[in-house]
Amino acid sequence: MSNVVVVSAHPDDEVLGVGGTLLKHIKRGDTVYWIVTTGLIENHIFSKERVESRKQEIKEVERTIGISKTFLLRYPTMSLSSRSVIEMVSDISEIFNEVKPEIVYCVNRSDAHSDHRVTFDAVMACTKSFRYPFIKKVLMYECLSETEFAPALPEKAFIPNYYVDISNFMDNKIKTMQIYDSELGEHPFPRSIENIKALATYRGASVGVKYAEAFQLIKYIDKD
Repeated sequence: MSNVVVVSAHPDDEVLGVGGTLLKHIKRGDTVYWIVTTGLIENHIFSKERVESRKQEIKEVERTIGISKTFLLRYPTMSLSSRSVIEMVSDISEIFNEVKPEIVYCVNRSDAHSDHRVTFDAVMACTKSFRYPFIKKVLMYECLSETEFAPALPEKAFIPNYYVDISNFMDNKIKTMQIYDSELGEHPFPRSIENIKALATYRGASVGVKYAEAFQLIKYIDKD
C-alpha cells in the first residue's frame, strides 16, 4: 500500500485529471491525500453562497472518492504569482513531511491558467530526493480547459508517457465530476461530460483499453 498525494490548483482539477486513478488507488488500499492550493473568497466575483457551496462540494468529493485528508491552502484563486511560490513551498513541504507520499500527482507545468503553473513550481521544489526521500514517483496530469489551451510550443507540450486503465472507474469519475455542477457545460464546452468521456476514450484507445487517464512521468525512483 502507498501514500498518494494529488495536488490541484482548484477543486475539480483532481477529478478531471486523476479522478479514475484516485478511485483505483483507493480500491487497491492506498491512502490518498488531497492538496488544494487556492480557494474562493467572498468578494465582487464570488458571493457568500458560492463560497459556501464550494466548501460543500469539496467535502462531497472527498467523501465520494475516499480521500483520507484534505489540505486547503486557501490562496485566493486567480491570484497566484511567482511571489506566491516561496510561501507555498513551505506549506507543501510541511504537508509532504506529515503524510510522506510515495506518489505525487500534480497539475501540468504549462497549463493555460497561471494558478496551475505556480502550483507546479511549488510542488516540484518539494520533490528533491535528499529532502523528501519517501517520494518515488512524480507525475503531471492533464486538465481539460487548461492543458489543451496552453501555447502550442514544443517546450510547453504535455507529452503523455504513462497511462492508467480506468475502465472500471469511469462511471464513478463522471458521477464525482457532476458534484461540480457549476463547472460543467454542454459540448463543445471543454468541461462537458461528453468531452471528459471523449478524452478518456482517446487515451484508452492509445494503449488498448476502453478508458484511460494519461500522465507525463517526471520522476520515478525504483527503490524499496
